[in-house]
Amino acid sequence: MARAHWGIAVTAMDGAPIYLLNEGQLFQPASNAKLFTTAAAMALLGGNSTFNTKVYAQGSVVAGRLQGNLALKGDGDANISGRTIPYVAPSLHPKPAVPALEALHILDTLADQIAATGLKVIDGDVVGNDTLFPWEPYPEDWSIDDMVWGYGAPVSALSINDNQLKLTIAPGVLPKMTSARGAEGPTPAVVTVEPQTAYYSVDNEAMTIEAKSKGSIGIDRVPGSRTLRIYGTIAEDAPPEVEEIAIDDPAEYAAKSLKERLEARGIVVKGKAVAQHRLITEPMDFMEQVRRPITGLDRVGQAGMVPCLRCGVSNDAGDRELAVHQSVTVAEDVVVTNKLSQNLHAELLLHQLGVAFSDDQDGGSTVQGLRVVRQFLLNSGIDKDDFVFFDGSGLSGHDLVTPRATARLLQYASGQPWFADWKSSLPVGGVDGSLEERFAKAPLKGKVFAKTGTLGEARALSGYLECASGKTVIFSIMVGNHLPQTHADRDVMDRIVAAIAAAN
Repeated sequence: MARAHWGIAVTAMDGAPIYLLNEGQLFQPASNAKLFTTAAAMALLGGNSTFNTKVYAQGSVVAGRLQGNLALKGDGDANISGRTIPYVAPSLHPKPAVPALEALHILDTLADQIAATGLKVIDGDVVGNDTLFPWEPYPEDWSIDDMVWGYGAPVSALSINDNQLKLTIAPGVLPKMTSARGAEGPTPAVVTVEPQTAYYSVDNEAMTIEAKSKGSIGIDRVPGSRTLRIYGTIAEDAPPEVEEIAIDDPAEYAAKSLKERLEARGIVVKGKAVAQHRLITEPMDFMEQVRRPITGLDRVGQAGMVPCLRCGVSNDAGDRELAVHQSVTVAEDVVVTNKLSQNLHAELLLHQLGVAFSDDQDGGSTVQGLRVVRQFLLNSGIDKDDFVFFDGSGLSGHDLVTPRATARLLQYASGQPWFADWKSSLPVGGVDGSLEERFAKAPLKGKVFAKTGTLGEARALSGYLECASGKTVIFSIMVGNHLPQTHADRDVMDRIVAAIAAAN
């Protein structure tokens, strides 16, 4: 680990330095970037804010017949899914387990509301409308090989089931051999996709091999393709392999899923399921735009300065609202974002900041959200050259931050009215989230409240630590350029945390 690049900042809760090593040098923060995005969201959007996904009739409705399109309009809700909220630590889950909600149950609820209006026929299309944000599915420098997987799902104002599908590859049953005849031919693996909306087709080339054999499964999807190719082998006695696969166009997927549910309720849809996107209108220099100041942001939250989250965002005057779903609160979603290190949710919060506070015609864009985060961090007392972000989640390889900037954010947050809710969103060592299996024994179990981060050969851990003396300190540990395919840096990092706790 001596070959890797290390940076450490440890401070008291008032910011007084305790230990510093390369604290002013830049590192890839990986998912530590979520600390910055979620803090800005709590401070500026407000923990109690919610968002409304609505369904509109775009045209006249006569005797139960819509002469036009039906529009499902996204409002940036990250939790149109089967996830149980509020988040509950695994150790506190009820036993026996409560049956999980269907992944698309909220679309079922919207379809019920629509059917209750008496609508029987839709002459036009079912439109998945995600125009609240410009259509920028992938922030700058997201790796192309991440696009297949759920953690790299595209960003859309109309997001469904975390914009991912559950792909399960299970072994088939091999034919029995007899002395009179051999096997009847190769046995394919069994592939299932959930939820079962007609979106991707599956090209299953994966085969089942004999028990106790070593198999390997591969999954591939060419960018822009709607075909999942499954290949390789799986042993007959092997457990199923489960992967999360990204949905290529979430708005179209949402429209298809709603259309299927309307038809299941006897509503005739004569058109198709389509997506409606909004494209960026102005070419720009990314860094020049990000650095444009935003005045008055430091007064948000004060008396008379409550943000108007949807000022300037309107619906077509003639549209008739047929159904609505209200999201969970921003504070509840921040818990999911940080505990599970959910990339899509962080990106949606970033875009929500762009909608709420941008003065640009491309409001809601990635760069406008980053403008807001940057101004928030400057107002928090962080040096302008101590950070640069290209996304909200940390999946971009261009993101850079210093340990002292992260420590400063943690110190600033501790004095804010939203701090208790924000701190409670951080994973707890040995208890929950991405730290459930780290710091699992005394004296550190339940004493580490920190955000993890892993990206390629970079790793980070930053948060609050309850020490042997009983006092709490702030720490940020970052490592870059460690050898690939090793966890030794994580083990060293955890030993550093133990040393901090013992010495303070």
